[in-house]
Amino acid sequence: MTAVTTYYLEMLAREQLCPQSDARGVQVREARVKQYPFNRFLYSLVGAPWQWTDKLTWSDEQWQAYAEADDLRTWVAYSDGAPAGYFELQKQGTAVEIMYFGLTPAFIGRGIGGYLLSNALQQAWDWQPVSRVWVHTCSLDHPAALANYQARGMRLYRTEEEKA
Repeated sequence: MTAVTTYYLEMLAREQLCPQSDARGVQVREARVKQYPFNRFLYSLVGAPWQWTDKLTWSDEQWQAYAEADDLRTWVAYSDGAPAGYFELQKQGTAVEIMYFGLTPAFIGRGIGGYLLSNALQQAWDWQPVSRVWVHTCSLDHPAALANYQARGMRLYRTEEEKA
């Protein structure tokens, strides 16, 4: 079995953010009309290459409860009219978790991950009151994921290793 390492990162002050401002033609928009099939689509499109499987067996009711909850917000990056990536933020008291973050396969390697993550962190800090923004990623995710989180100013605070 292959060991999977999970990395937990956090940012405790907005001033820690090291944004990447080059948009490369990407526009990021909040999906203000909540539609759980759209979240399911984005989850499948972005997550397929990285073995995101935890929600694949969810019912419509489970997806609707998750994606249309008041404490969840979704943003989508568009380039040339196509979804280039997305992120979901979930409010947890005064903390905000980046629940999902990633690029669609057609846009990986185009240098927009840092810009999209900068947007995610800025939106998280704008969702007041907030004292902490956090995320977890793992060794199954894109090889640049951990480095991108750290380059944007997030600090590693815990790692866990388990057998896959």
